[in-house]
Amino acid sequence: MSRVERLREAFTGGRGARWHPTDALVRGLVLGVGMVVVGGLLHRVELVLFGAPLLISTLLALVTPVAGAPRVRVRGLPRTGEIGAAKSVVEVDPAVGGEVMAIRLPGVGQGVGPVHLLPASAREIEVVLRRDAWGEGVDLRPDHLVAGPDALLVHGPVTAPERGRVILPPVEALPAGLLPARAVGLVGAHRARPLGDSVELRDIRAFQPGDRLRRIDWRVSLRASAMAGSAEGTNLHVREHHAEADADVVLALDTRQDVGAALGEWATPSRATTVGRSLGEWSLAARGTTVRQGGSLDLAVRAAASLAAGYLRQGDRVSLADLGRPQLGARAGVGRRQLLRLRNQLVVCARSAGWGQRPVLRPEQVPHGALVVVLSPFLDAEVVELAVHAARRGNLVLAVDVLPDPLVADPETPWGESALKVIRLEHDVRLEAMRQHGVAVLTWGAPIAGVLRGARAARRVSR
Repeated sequence: MSRVERLREAFTGGRGARWHPTDALVRGLVLGVGMVVVGGLLHRVELVLFGAPLLISTLLALVTPVAGAPRVRVRGLPRTGEIGAAKSVVEVDPAVGGEVMAIRLPGVGQGVGPVHLLPASAREIEVVLRRDAWGEGVDLRPDHLVAGPDALLVHGPVTAPERGRVILPPVEALPAGLLPARAVGLVGAHRARPLGDSVELRDIRAFQPGDRLRRIDWRVSLRASAMAGSAEGTNLHVREHHAEADADVVLALDTRQDVGAALGEWATPSRATTVGRSLGEWSLAARGTTVRQGGSLDLAVRAAASLAAGYLRQGDRVSLADLGRPQLGARAGVGRRQLLRLRNQLVVCARSAGWGQRPVLRPEQVPHGALVVVLSPFLDAEVVELAVHAARRGNLVLAVDVLPDPLVADPETPWGESALKVIRLEHDVRLEAMRQHGVAVLTWGAPIAGVLRGARAARRVSR
């Protein structure tokens, strides 16, 4: 490409796609040529002295080689991450002739961040990304503009694609005694109904064809033979043991409601997190989780992630059920991969959260005899009926109350305190109704082991 063709392309190229002139180049050409011509016609040397440098510098910038398209690439940004700071690298290729770059880079806690002026020689830029809330969000959008010689030719501005991550819900360390104690390293820490091999005795009965010889209880057999007056070995008895099996835990998440501590904000839908702006910064809203920080859904998701980690660490099978949208649940599984799958699915459930008329817990989502953990603020009777119905099917149901405490009355209405009392009384009535129907009820943070043992003992007595 000749210099004339490059000059023509610079003037006629599309903005943002090719190198194009700035207003300074147009002013330099017009003023330079005009002052030189006018000074020559009027024989004014001072006009020629002022116009000649402008014209020469503009022509030198035009004849400087400028070609190619600058490229910006983000490296080292994973799709998922944890709450806190992370590092990434932005690789820059300024193309031929680039001297200065204006690029949008985030600072710590600044979202996508302000615009920074950097020399084009900076080929790798390390940026620090920080997210203090779980959920989806935009971490980096490296919009850029590259300036050529004397900033008379520029390429851009180019709006780069958004690069975001899914910040997984944090797994909080459960206090000692929160979950029932288990023997570490054993597969099958729970007693199952079928007979099998374990250390817990179920019954002693007479020997039958097909019984294993190692199950014979010789002391009982000798005593029974002596009492019956028969020969030794003719009155054998065997021990029956309970089979040990892994527990099935179903985390039932109520995503239909998301309320905070302030009653005056309950009627306001939760909004996505927006990026903080400074003077001169472009307006940009980041996609983020739509849950209220510190609200009921935020607390429920954190509790579900922590419970899943605790039960999976003990070898149990854990699944997830979304009461508002049953199709978003996760099947049961074990191990660290299942924990990662559940934490990702919790973000998906929170993203799709919204009011549903009735909570749904399908029978195929709850294995027989599984522990069902319902995480909800329990602000309506439908979720109470769901928990009671699951208990009547023979499952041990644990209702975890995630309603923020304490609630704050609306100060803008004269009946704010009265409304708060009514909500509190109705909430207490629902929790007591579940207790009366055999559902174990507790507030998140209280020890679960004692509540589960009491619920199991009550079920055995009722049977």
